[in-house]
Amino acid sequence: MSKFLIKAESETNTDYGHYPDKRPIIEHLQRGVINLDKPIGPTSHEVDSWVLRILHAKKTGHGGTLDPKVTGVLHIGVDHATRVIHLLLVAPKEYVCLMRLHQEVEEEKIIHILTEFQGKIFQTPPLKSAVKRELRVRQIYYVHILEIQEKEVLFIIGCEAGTYIRKYCHDIGEALGIGAHMAELRRTKVGPFQEDETLTTLQELTDAYHYWKEDGDEAFLRKCVLPMEAAVNHLPKIVIRDSAVDAICHGADLASGGIVGLEDDIKKDDMVTVQTLKGELVASGESMYSSLEILQSEKGIMVDIKKVFMLPGTYPKMWK
Repeated sequence: MSKFLIKAESETNTDYGHYPDKRPIIEHLQRGVINLDKPIGPTSHEVDSWVLRILHAKKTGHGGTLDPKVTGVLHIGVDHATRVIHLLLVAPKEYVCLMRLHQEVEEEKIIHILTEFQGKIFQTPPLKSAVKRELRVRQIYYVHILEIQEKEVLFIIGCEAGTYIRKYCHDIGEALGIGAHMAELRRTKVGPFQEDETLTTLQELTDAYHYWKEDGDEAFLRKCVLPMEAAVNHLPKIVIRDSAVDAICHGADLASGGIVGLEDDIKKDDMVTVQTLKGELVASGESMYSSLEILQSEKGIMVDIKKVFMLPGTYPKMWK
């Protein structure tokens, strides 16, 4: 668990900007992300288009596409928040998988092979994939077997983004010498999004929108649609002064003098988020120094800003 380090004292002005969970409902929707429970059957793009229609949004966008037969966590950005989804593309994933072996085999052998298929593994993407078919290395963080019953193996797997679980099952079958395939798959986690109280279904989202439109009740909709800042909780953050916000919005990199505080686990070249004292996402970029070096710095550029999410003029211009 990271700690927050204070670099300088500063206060925020409530005359501009909004705490993420206090935005007016229209702005909340325009900067919202949804931790959606994708049903079996439709493609991720179809689900995306349904959310667009349900919320009467201008645009929506998802990351980490799931196959039609796969269910579970699908993160969707609405309007301005579609731009933040790319920060989740490299986030770790977790799945619950039912693997079907083509012959019965001793449990001890299954356990041993799954233990061997942790850490760094080599994978070639399957024929039906959106990426170039070349051998690549992927990290398997953990595999927990839940149940083994005859030819079926139920397990939880935590892995690096870009890992193909279907191919993983096939390779397990090859290693066992009996063949295997993925029978069912559910994604249970993507970075900060997981199966918890924030996971919402299409029906719940539809009901929540109608409650708001017909009765003026925002509570259910705010539960289904989260502030876009929820999509970057897996990344280390740097908090800046109100006076530095608009400069960042106009394309400036982040200098030492604008920093109020930061998390203690930042390393050089890490992707970080830049946030206001209210917790609003301003931008993301690559840290040019470690947390300790930033904390001790007196001048110079600390973060190379790559993408700005806040609109210029949200905070007043306080720079020359």
